[in-house]
Amino acid sequence: MALAEPDARPAGIVSRGLGAVIDLIVVLLVISLLYVGLILARLVYSPAAFRLPDVNAVFSTLVTFAVAVLYLTTCWAVSGRTVGHVTMGLRVVGRRSLRVHPLVALLRAVTCVLFPIGLLWVALDHDRSSLQDIVFRTRVLYVRPV
Repeated sequence: MALAEPDARPAGIVSRGLGAVIDLIVVLLVISLLYVGLILARLVYSPAAFRLPDVNAVFSTLVTFAVAVLYLTTCWAVSGRTVGHVTMGLRVVGRRSLRVHPLVALLRAVTCVLFPIGLLWVALDHDRSSLQDIVFRTRVLYVRPV
């Protein structure tokens, strides 16, 4: 895939929403793999007294939040693309550059996880910007294949 041109078309609500659902599925798969890893570690450590781990809601929520933020931050800072973005042909870029600064990627990820409803602003905004895009001066563009 070629890098997006600065005048590329901004992504709409449907493609961004589907990309977000795909990213949610990826995060849930990672959480599931972590849980299976925890089960296997307990089984190896103590096979005679094995029982499934008790995971409370607070712990599960914090781990899910951390995994989602780490996933989004890493993907946006490194390539501007998550699995959902690759699937839908999207890229997150800065206002003046094709790269998103790691701190901006982190703050954008935290707000996207805590305030996902901000994505709905894309349907109302003439520039197709989410609230996170407006605050952190980013854009989500369609990427044309080469």
